Amino acid sequence: MRFDVVIVGAGIVGCAIARELTRYRLDVALIERECEVGLGTSKANSGIIHGGHRAADGTAKGATEYRGNLLWDELAHDLPFGFQRIGDLTVAFDDDDERHLSELLDQGRRRGVTGLELWDSERLRREEPNLSHDIRSALHAPTSGVVNPYEACFALAESAVRNGLTLLLEHTVVGIERGESGFTVRTDRGSLEARFVINAAGVHGDAVARLVGAEEAGLRFRKGEEYLLDKRLVGFVTRVVFPCPSPTSKGILVIPTYDGTLMVGPTATPSDADDVTTTAQGAQAVFEGARRLVPGISEEDCIAEFAGVRAVAADEDFAIHSTAVPGFVNVIGIQSPGLTAAPAIALDVVELLRSEGLSLELDDAFIPGIDAPILFAQLEPEEQARVVRGDPRFGRIACRCEIVTEGEVLHAIERGARTMDGIKFRTRAGMGRCQGGFCAWRCMRLLADTLDIDISEVTKRGGRSWIATPRLEVEHA
Repeated sequence: MRFDVVIVGAGIVGCAIARELTRYRLDVALIERECEVGLGTSKANSGIIHGGHRAADGTAKGATEYRGNLLWDELAHDLPFGFQRIGDLTVAFDDDDERHLSELLDQGRRRGVTGLELWDSERLRREEPNLSHDIRSALHAPTSGVVNPYEACFALAESAVRNGLTLLLEHTVVGIERGESGFTVRTDRGSLEARFVINAAGVHGDAVARLVGAEEAGLRFRKGEEYLLDKRLVGFVTRVVFPCPSPTSKGILVIPTYDGTLMVGPTATPSDADDVTTTAQGAQAVFEGARRLVPGISEEDCIAEFAGVRAVAADEDFAIHSTAVPGFVNVIGIQSPGLTAAPAIALDVVELLRSEGLSLELDDAFIPGIDAPILFAQLEPEEQARVVRGDPRFGRIACRCEIVTEGEVLHAIERGARTMDGIKFRTRAGMGRCQGGFCAWRCMRLLADTLDIDISEVTKRGGRSWIATPRLEVEHA
């Protein structure tokens, strides 16, 4: 198979680049080692669309943060994923913090970020009564938002496939050779030919660059632990709450997710590339930091915990550039605010490829949107009744915590879910208070029956992540 462009890595950045390239008359392939898109760093993202005023001037982060922020409205209009601008507050406890808020305000205004405003303690008490009374003031950024990052990855990839993308899941790149006419990209399941290769491989970015002898970014890794809280706290805080940051971290945040539940975290600890364990020390740091902002938060409300690993370049900035290997482009070291910046990064990569000689002719047949799935819990009762009359599968509940129906689970499988995580992140089945205690077996059975596989072959997220074992036959004496 020969392509104009091959992208390695299907996180939020790889998916955004892939969709942007399918606007043109190009043959594009996206290679991902996991069984679903977005299952790496993107899945464990905090889901914040930053307001545009935080990343430092003179950096790739600063150049793409606000531009990316502004592009999310158009994406959310075209594609079905959760996105809402709820605003954020960066809070100050002392004089040094308040000086930092003034600097952020000035930087944001220079950048053109709209609506930035300093709030005093009286305004804070009125707007967010559950914040700590030790907070003296805050910078409010109404441009900030929250997104379901895994839904965004699925939607971007599905849109790109609809417009001609070749998506190769469960393909691990094992070699890249540069020849006279381009590249041979070898995977564990076959080879592809490409004029250009884009390295968006996340924590494996340096390893992929090394395969072709391109520059590496000196990647290091930071683990971020996050803790999801019970729905009883929906509305307890209505905006994302930041402390003033450290040189390496934005600190422990309190985050109202798109679906309303609160999330607290993340940590920022050095780690290995594949270390996604949560720890007692991490939990202690997260809840201590969260209670400093919102004293009413408690570990007793935690219903789920997870961790993700961020790839950090040696200079702490994004590494987006052509390399000394002609046609090989690095897009790595994309830590925070990478989710926010992803749409802008995609546009920049397209222009970089144009400057490298890729002919870009817009495809008049490009279709920007895809059909939205039915979200049964969000329908009015009359509409729910109509849906059930049309398809009785929507009248049977699979997940009672999140009110997800069998029809939604089966629709998710039709759209590409092959694992329990694939169902979970497309439908929210298993994300509620019982964390799959009620719905896991139902979803496993629906997955096995639809794919015509044994229940023991169902996995959580592909590979060897089996959930059930085959029935054992025991001989009786």
